[in-house]
Amino acid sequence: MNIPLALRLRRRSISAPRRSMKLQPHYDPEAFGRFSEGVARLIGTARFLVFQTILVIVWILVNAGFGSLRFDEYPFILLTLALSLQAAYAAPLILLAQTRQAERDRLNSERDRQIADRTQTEAEYLAREVAAVRLAVGDMGGDLHDVRGALRDVHAALARLEEALAARERPG
Repeated sequence: MNIPLALRLRRRSISAPRRSMKLQPHYDPEAFGRFSEGVARLIGTARFLVFQTILVIVWILVNAGFGSLRFDEYPFILLTLALSLQAAYAAPLILLAQTRQAERDRLNSERDRQIADRTQTEAEYLAREVAAVRLAVGDMGGDLHDVRGALRDVHAALARLEEALAARERPG
């Protein structure tokens, strides 16, 4: 039996999930998130601001003062483009880093709340146990008082018996 190639391929594809033929870029969201946090950490430092300020000042001085070294004349369009490009990329990266930090803070808060709930439950349990021990000790104190009273009664009865026995043994 001679089955055409197209039918054989079609039969195989029925048993397996179809794959899209589109070529899409793949990236690791976790790695990209760590990268964005690194960028946000760098951009948020005083060292970066000082470096960027010095770079802008040098750029302007070179392009305003030295005729032979000029590469970006007065309205400094190339500088403006570079700073705009930096801002265009920095803002979403900083927002992504803030979102990740907010998620970590939310998870930490949830974990802290669970720990606080467990601690409160354990404290309530211990308070009930201490109350039960106090009640038991209080009952024992009452029982002890009853035992002391009974012991006094027995002691008094023994004293009367001894007197009675002593009276019988005496002549007379």
